Amino acid sequence: MVAGAKVALVTGGGSGMGEATCRRLAREGMAVGVLDIHGPAAIRLAAEIREAGGQALELVADISVRRQVKAAIDELRRAFGPVAVVVNNAAIESFTAFEEIDEDSWDRLMSVNLKGAYIVTQTALPDMLARGWGRVVNVAAIGAQSGATHMAHYTASKGGLIAMTKSLAVELGRKGVTVNAISPGFILTPMSQRAIDNNLFPVPAEQIYGAYPIPRLGRPEEIAAACAYLVSDDAGYVTGQVLAVNGGAYV
Repeated sequence: MVAGAKVALVTGGGSGMGEATCRRLAREGMAVGVLDIHGPAAIRLAAEIREAGGQALELVADISVRRQVKAAIDELRRAFGPVAVVVNNAAIESFTAFEEIDEDSWDRLMSVNLKGAYIVTQTALPDMLARGWGRVVNVAAIGAQSGATHMAHYTASKGGLIAMTKSLAVELGRKGVTVNAISPGFILTPMSQRAIDNNLFPVPAEQIYGAYPIPRLGRPEEIAAACAYLVSDDAGYVTGQVLAVNGGAYV
């Protein structure tokens, strides 16, 4: 461990925006817990970060299962010390007409996208409170602000994440912990690529992002850059905010 390095936990860290965030925070000098439900992805990325001279540990857990989250965070603490930064990035998506959404699908999205963030944050929070310093960043979605066809359960879970962000910011600010959200637009990730390849959007993807003021797909690294700011000392007076990184799609 690098002496004095802050310890960051990134969920869904094995690919897409989570991977870019792990790489960026490691470059910023943080010791990073790469948590993913897919073990090989977490192992690969953590090894690459270490090979590049950074500090990283692969962690495997389903964030909707508290005992798995606790075991992963305990392992991270043993390796690097108390957790100072949490990035709740892990999520699953689904494209289904509202009248066809079944309860199992609704519950699963809520369990991972919203309950998972609650479990992870609550489990890591004692470290931040003991230190009197902490950063929580919740990765929401543009659809939570604008709505999205055939994604009522997904956008509802992300809207809940924004509401939780604001409430925790109010509750934890006096204790030295800031809580913010990032709301990505159309970012080129494995998740969005699957949706593009399977024609799951109501119109061609190019038509969606082509209408943005900045008419292109976003890059995972652009989300990571926003995250790096929000978890920095420079953002100490920023809390309860939803930082939209979306090419101006929602203004």
